Amino acid sequence: MTSKERMLTAFRNEQPDRVPASPDISNMVPAKLTGKPFWEIYLYGNPPLWKAYIEAVKYYKIDGWQYGGYLGPLIDSDASQRPRDKKDKRRFRNIIMNKESDVITVRTYLRTPKGKLWSETNYYKDQPPWTTRKFFKDFEKEFEHLQYFYPDPSNLNDEAYATMAKAMGNLGTTGLSVGLPGFQDLYGLIDGGLPQICRLYMQKHYLIEEYRRMYHDYIISYVERGLKFQPEFLMIGASGLLTLQSPKIFLELSLPTLKKITRMAKEAGIPSHLHSCGREKFIVEKAVAETDLSSIEPLEPPPNGDCDLAEIKRLYGKKIALKGNIQTTKLLFASPKQVELMAKECIEAAKEGGGYVLSTGDQVGRDTPDENIFAIVKAAKKYGQY
Repeated sequence: MTSKERMLTAFRNEQPDRVPASPDISNMVPAKLTGKPFWEIYLYGNPPLWKAYIEAVKYYKIDGWQYGGYLGPLIDSDASQRPRDKKDKRRFRNIIMNKESDVITVRTYLRTPKGKLWSETNYYKDQPPWTTRKFFKDFEKEFEHLQYFYPDPSNLNDEAYATMAKAMGNLGTTGLSVGLPGFQDLYGLIDGGLPQICRLYMQKHYLIEEYRRMYHDYIISYVERGLKFQPEFLMIGASGLLTLQSPKIFLELSLPTLKKITRMAKEAGIPSHLHSCGREKFIVEKAVAETDLSSIEPLEPPPNGDCDLAEIKRLYGKKIALKGNIQTTKLLFASPKQVELMAKECIEAAKEGGGYVLSTGDQVGRDTPDENIFAIVKAAKKYGQY
């Protein structure tokens, strides 16, 4: 099997030739491998992260998992951010506010038909960027801008997704990426962090519900458009679903959208895949009982998560495919032999019957030794044959 075939077979909860080896090296590791300051990748697209990831797939000989495919024109860097089509009424302008030896601070001005917003992001030399100021400083007063964050996607083409998928080829699989409503999404929009989001939820709940409805409708339209292009899988990115909100709030804000889009994907014959790092056992339970989700990751083990891979496989493995869950802090400090044993333990816990991808319980740390990533691939080939 090719890596693409192997990954997609596992995502459909079927049995490939062997367990795929696909540690989550989505950001820091590919950026480090370029040998360039990280701002070259994230701010200037030199190279864009998706190209750096493909080069990392080749270097480590892993089964590739490209999560960031999207509709519309290919936008390779934050510096080249622009409207996606004529229906997108947003206009962007970036200004470098400060430049030091280890960080570049960029302010992004966003103009909508209702006025101007701004955010501020630090682009680091050796770390992924971090947005320190979000667009919405006063969510209630600025709420009228929110509608323009969700422009009608019905005419978007598949230029970006098709370009990324073609470049990946048989090295792995490329997903069409969407999000979910919830605190984990609002965290990227609202200044003041989680305390401010919680205050709004308690005191201005009608705004949160209107946001949920607006974003839900946009996601449905986006997925409807995207499925017409037959992506390899639908990638649902929602890190921190139970880290940044309670199970009750997840059920209220996030689950309705997850139900709808996984049903749409199933009806289109496309696998759907959810990423949500942190606690995830409750999400697996609800996904199996109430959605049509095909596969889920990263099933993070304690202390950062709550997933016992063998238990998850025993309880839910016949109904949903699994991807995970080598503990990333241990991966950072372990010897290659110890990594091989950790990987073997995961394979033995979840291999039976297929529907399992050997991976990590979160993103692989920047300074993880190459030998430890190679050890994951070695273990999959040694212990993961069917």
